[in-house]
Amino acid sequence: MIFLERPNENIFQTVYNGIFKLTPFKKHSKQKYSKKAEPKKFGFLTIEKKEQLKLCLGVNIKSSLIFEQALTHRSYLQVRIKEELDSNERLEFLGDSVLSLIITDYLFENYPDLSEGELTVLRTKYVSKKALLKVAEALNLKDYILLGNSAQKALKDGSDSLLADAVEAIIAAIYIDSGLEKAKYFILNKFVPAIAISLSEKNDNFKSILLQKTQQQYQVFPTYKVIEESGPAHEKEFLIGVYINDELYGTGKGHSKKEAEQFAAQYALEILK
Repeated sequence: MIFLERPNENIFQTVYNGIFKLTPFKKHSKQKYSKKAEPKKFGFLTIEKKEQLKLCLGVNIKSSLIFEQALTHRSYLQVRIKEELDSNERLEFLGDSVLSLIITDYLFENYPDLSEGELTVLRTKYVSKKALLKVAEALNLKDYILLGNSAQKALKDGSDSLLADAVEAIIAAIYIDSGLEKAKYFILNKFVPAIAISLSEKNDNFKSILLQKTQQQYQVFPTYKVIEESGPAHEKEFLIGVYINDELYGTGKGHSKKEAEQFAAQYALEILK
């Protein structure tokens, strides 16, 4: 992982705000979540549960209302049919766009040598259902989401797409409640690490795949070297290069050498394609 503070951050913010200022949702959100027109309060986020959720998300919660909506599946409205409540579907729509933009920006900055096609392939992995479910698992969303009977049964039977949708709704709730920077913080510090772990698992062990590929093509082993170490002792960041026949094929950054090596191997595989 690489976390960069860029001098053009204000440009990113301006462009981003320009996009969402023009969307119907942005206009709607200012009205719907104003003090004069707040959605009816569910009340299921007690003080204790709210504190637990804050710890899971790593961000402050100013308004419980928007997070309660983010955690309300449409099936639950059938249980509370007489009340004017909203499901998380509209928030999913906004959260999907926020996630895509922040991940696109992250990949654009951290993989400067990848082509448009290569960046698109990598982004698809970061915003896939598998990735969203990994985050849902890390956040223990099953403990918070409100479901109707049919959805509860579907979840028990293995239909977990509603959890992926809830993650997108949570991203939108953070964006509405605390702004773009907090949404970006959440994604980079909670989302990206979870995806890095996912990409390193059995079917995405890039070091293993690269080893097999270099053996087949060049009859050599790839080697990994630490190019740079930075950050305080308790939060080291490593820049590692992967070499094939003494030629640098890719670099990767991470808070452990193992993680950085996986990113470097992934980069090298894209080059070898």
